[in-house]
This record gives sequence, C-alpha cells and structure tokens, in this order.
Amino acid sequence: MGRGDLTNANWVRLEPHLPASGQRGGRWNDHHKVINGILFRVRTGIPWRDLPERFGSWKTIYERHRRWSAEGTWDRILRALQADADLACRIDWSMVGVDSTSSRAHQHAAGAPIEEATRPEKRTTPRHHRPDEGLGRSRGGLTCKIHLAGEGGCRPLAFLITPGQWGDAPQMIEVLERIRVPRPKGGRPRTRPDYLGGDKAYSSRRNRCYLRRRQIKHTIPEPKDQRANRKRRGSKGGRPIGFDSEIYKRRNEVERTINRLKNSRAVATRYDKRAYVVHGTVTTAAIRLWLRL
Repeated sequence: MGRGDLTNANWVRLEPHLPASGQRGGRWNDHHKVINGILFRVRTGIPWRDLPERFGSWKTIYERHRRWSAEGTWDRILRALQADADLACRIDWSMVGVDSTSSRAHQHAAGAPIEEATRPEKRTTPRHHRPDEGLGRSRGGLTCKIHLAGEGGCRPLAFLITPGQWGDAPQMIEVLERIRVPRPKGGRPRTRPDYLGGDKAYSSRRNRCYLRRRQIKHTIPEPKDQRANRKRRGSKGGRPIGFDSEIYKRRNEVERTINRLKNSRAVATRYDKRAYVVHGTVTTAAIRLWLRL
C-alpha cells in the first residue's frame, strides 16, 4: 500500500457505496486501484498523464473521475458516508460553521468553452454545470471560491463552487440548503443544524430572517456599518443582534475544515477546467476526510 492509499478499514466502509458496473453493462476495472489513483492525483495535484503506472492507465482513472463527477456519483458516495456517520452518532450537529476560501486557478484551468443548451450534440447537462465555469477574474487573476458548511468534527457537510469575486452572504442559504444527510433507518434526511456560526461577512437581514424561519440558533457578529444604521433608525431599526462570544470561539472549526480540505493540492489550486469536475475533486477530498473516523 502506497502513501495516501485507502486502508483496508477505509475500503470496507467505502466499497458498499460504489457502483457495481458501467453504464453499458460491462464491468469496470478494479475500483480499489482506480480510486487510489484518483486520491493520489487530488492529494498531489499532478497532471493526470503523470500518474504512476502502479495505478494503471491514466486515461481510465481520469475518465472514471470525470464521469462520476458529471453523474453525481461522488455526491451520492459522500452522502452515504455522512449517513453512516450520523447513524453512529459521529456528526457534531451542535455547531455548524459557514465560511469560504479562494482557490487560485492554474493557467491550465482557463479557456473552457461555455456550453450552450442549444447545441444538438449535447444530450445531457452534467450535474453542477455552470455557464461561467465557476471562474472569476480579479487583480490576482482567475480564481474560484469554495463556500462551505462544516460540522463540529471538522468535516464538510456541504459546499458550493462559485467565481472568486462572488460575495459570501448571498451564498449562505444555498450552502445550507445543500445539507442533506439521509437516515438509513427511515425518516426524512436531516437538513437543520442545532446552531450556526459565521463571521460578519454573513450578516444580512435576508440571512437572519432565513435562520429564524428555520428556527436555527446562530451567532453572527454585526458589522459596524449595520450597527450604526440600526441605531440611526431608532426604534424602527429593530432590536440589537444577540452575540455569544463563547460560542463564537468555535468558528475556528470550519476554518480547520477548510485547512484539511486544502491539504489536497488539487483543491488548494484549481487545475480542472470544468466546474463540475472541480466539484467532483472537492467532493473526493471531502470523502477522504469522512473516511478518517
């Protein structure tokens, strides 16, 4: 077993959730070896063509990763692992944090054509397809941003890929809507944390109304300009925002989750052109974290 490969314990937990065969009825090559190749590339960030020969054909590994990213197979595997962890009471719902991080786009990540729905040769649209490919241009060049919600055990529950210049506050609701942990023994999937923490970038009337409507307790500091505007309006400005400094200290958990994700070089730097492949790469890194129980 090479460095970073799946252990026997990891494989026992992962194997039941893998597809059994290909779309055309044939058997796929050894899942174990191919997934180890995908994890090696996500961890090191090397070009697909430079994968070590012990993993087999680089094209087989790349096509498996691309196909599973397009079909949402990686997402289903991630939810299945989260469901197993929740069944074993290994998800800390007492505090879920939201935050974002930027991923600098490599020059090889630029130049992907924007697919139009009117193209006759395109029969299906991949999951998480974006017409802007999740790339934004700023002074630092091309970047994308990963908006993330992480549980208290420093593992990601849900995330969203957007262009790098997009703000944090408008994405909070969509990230929370993506939290969906199935319950194998029956019942609706769990979608609501007990408590939510975020920095002042997530402070907005829209976000706070959404959290109150879903009865999610939260600690989000109020920026100075919003506080001054509320005081200026007097009684019409509403009540002061509640803030618990002790609970806010746990916001470092989502920051540590991001650090663990970005230990994978293919997440810290974006090398993939297509947004849905980037989503699959981040999902693969998240699966690796959920296997480390």
